[in-house]
Amino acid sequence: MATGHAGRILCDGTTIGIGSLPHRDVTAGVEFALRVTGVPTIPSLPRRSPAEGLTVQGLLGIEGVTVGQYGSVGFDVTAVDPSAPVVTDLQHDAFGTFRAFLAAAPGRVCAVKWQLVGPVTLGMALIRGGVPLDTAFEVAVRAVRSHLVHLLDAVDAALPGVDQVVFVDEPDLADLSDDADDAFPIAPDTAADLVSGALAAVETRAVSGLHVCGEPDWATLIATGPQILSVPVRASVVNAAGHLARYLDMGGVVAWGAVSTDGPISTTVERPWRQLSDLWCQLVERGCDQVKLRRQSLVSPECGLGMHTPAVAERVFRVNDELGSRVRDQATASRFVLGA
Repeated sequence: MATGHAGRILCDGTTIGIGSLPHRDVTAGVEFALRVTGVPTIPSLPRRSPAEGLTVQGLLGIEGVTVGQYGSVGFDVTAVDPSAPVVTDLQHDAFGTFRAFLAAAPGRVCAVKWQLVGPVTLGMALIRGGVPLDTAFEVAVRAVRSHLVHLLDAVDAALPGVDQVVFVDEPDLADLSDDADDAFPIAPDTAADLVSGALAAVETRAVSGLHVCGEPDWATLIATGPQILSVPVRASVVNAAGHLARYLDMGGVVAWGAVSTDGPISTTVERPWRQLSDLWCQLVERGCDQVKLRRQSLVSPECGLGMHTPAVAERVFRVNDELGSRVRDQATASRFVLGA
């Protein structure tokens, strides 16, 4: 699924970041992001400015929605219009760290990863602001696609020739359910179609990924067609072994959220490595190819680190790097054994 130079580096335990960082200083946050992963991730710094929050960035530029400099959001429901153009203002404080990263990165990266809120989560934010359901998701789809195009253009202009990996971030998909009594306003198939459209907009120019914090319905996520699927290292993932096996067989890459960002933070690589290895063993027992699990893999923290401290972020990414090295060693060993 992943193609070009990006396809060659997005395997064998390459490390990436997920979401936000806790830094208040933009230079410190950018320099941290540039050094801690194999593919640097353009971070957001919500402690520097609440305007860098995931959903706030997506709401920016929608007619009838006002985003203040410090992340305050106001809704004029009568002015929200699905046919109105969406303005992606890269000079707004919401993209302050994005701009700073692009200014610092030339000559230092061959690929970058960044993320944007997806249409389901953005649509839910509009509904919570009082926008009617049908209008909310129509507007969300238009806004996400507009932002994607403008941000892709901005990265291309600042970093010509650098491969882009773009994750659609959908935290609200964790609440999606097939239960007829569920309060989620749209059906799983409808949600999958909305996300698929966003991923398709990415894939014309970059490698697409999908990230959902929590424990979503994996069949629905895989059905959206991401080239990279972010999966937490949790016991419940074993129940999705069949879906993951087919996904890997089709060339899909799994970004394993192997370093916990919730609860006790590991100080060494041993516990995350044991948990990842145990999960892989269980998945192999249920039909996943052990070589593909290792080769078609990335390693990342489970979720963003915006609520932690820079010291904790340093520890998490040190463990993440050591974990990626172990995955690469196993992937290399598997190629040697198979004569590949």
